[in-house]
Amino acid sequence: MAKRFITIKDIAEEAGVSVNTVSRALNNKPDVSPQTKEKVLEIAKKLGYIRNSDAVLFRKGTTKTIGVVFEDSSNPFYAEVFKGIETSARKYGYQVVLMNTERDYINEMQAVDTLLQKRVDGIIISPTQFDSKDIEKLIKLNFPFVILGVHFENDELDEVYSNDVKGGYLATKHLLSKGRRKILMLNGFMYKSVARMRYEGYSKALSEFGLQPYIMVEIEEGYESAFDKMLELKDVDFDGLFCFNDVFAIAALKALRLLGKRVPEDVSVVGYDDISYAEFVQPSLTTVRIDKFLEGIVAFEMLYERLSNLRTSPKQVVLDVELIVREST
Repeated sequence: MAKRFITIKDIAEEAGVSVNTVSRALNNKPDVSPQTKEKVLEIAKKLGYIRNSDAVLFRKGTTKTIGVVFEDSSNPFYAEVFKGIETSARKYGYQVVLMNTERDYINEMQAVDTLLQKRVDGIIISPTQFDSKDIEKLIKLNFPFVILGVHFENDELDEVYSNDVKGGYLATKHLLSKGRRKILMLNGFMYKSVARMRYEGYSKALSEFGLQPYIMVEIEEGYESAFDKMLELKDVDFDGLFCFNDVFAIAALKALRLLGKRVPEDVSVVGYDDISYAEFVQPSLTTVRIDKFLEGIVAFEMLYERLSNLRTSPKQVVLDVELIVREST
């Protein structure tokens, strides 16, 4: 049988007083005699009473809890972002509830509804962008939320994301500087702003060299998808590979080894995100670095500004990126 928490009703019955008297004694109200207050506190301690902070906070109109909705919390990228969110939240006395959608829009909608039902004070969400009905719902409810990692064409939203056009440009220009001209882009789905912006940067760098985009392939996010796709592309002629993220790139390194292609001699590879594993794979991965911890901190601080009425106008923060050159190029 599940453990039942002691309630103020249990204390009232043991003390022989009303529930209201117990409540006022526990909250140190002045209209309860010292003797009664002492008796109630002793019984509460004896019974193992645990104060229901949620009930107190609900009465104050806040739970001091925020929700975070991520596409894939197992991805090291999100783990580092979450660390930033949690660090900043703790500083302001907030707890964090994490919901994982596995890049499924139905799961995303259900996650948002669950967090609303739990009466969180605000939400940080990294949407799939497959649809936007849940975002529209939050706007209609005038509920505090921050979009993380992606960009909507809506100036009324609070957003923090990285300069993905610059990132795509830096990655591709670096491959071009290495003499690569047949640069394959292994991309995420283009309904996501991240994929579109990184492709824009890729195209911009190629155009500066008088080249058209070579080949761009859209695939489902995940290690297995990238690995399988690279094996499918075994007969495609390319000497450079720009990957949507480091998970794609790490999968590609393994596939290229199986196909007998040497990195970087035959194919130069660039990833994106600079997750913790990027430095330790063989060869170590050249990648575009995002300050993931900072992204999490900024996201929470933007949300806190809303929760504290420190800001009422929309805000968009675009974080800079940098190219980290390692052995794969």
